[in-house]
Amino acid sequence: MNEQELQKRAELLRSEHRDLDAAIFALTEAGSSDQLQIARLKKRKLRLKDQIAIIEDTLLPDIIA
Repeated sequence: MNEQELQKRAELLRSEHRDLDAAIFALTEAGSSDQLQIARLKKRKLRLKDQIAIIEDTLLPDIIA
């Protein structure tokens, strides 16, 4: 993947991450008793965060000082 594709992919993942955050918030505020669903959404959100971090690490190489 080139840099533009990686940036586009990262933005899509960030958008999905925000959507999951909103869904989790809505379920908790509504007093949902479906803790399993909330836990699954949180796990998915963490996976997305990890994928975003991997892409960002690829886009921003380490600089040795």
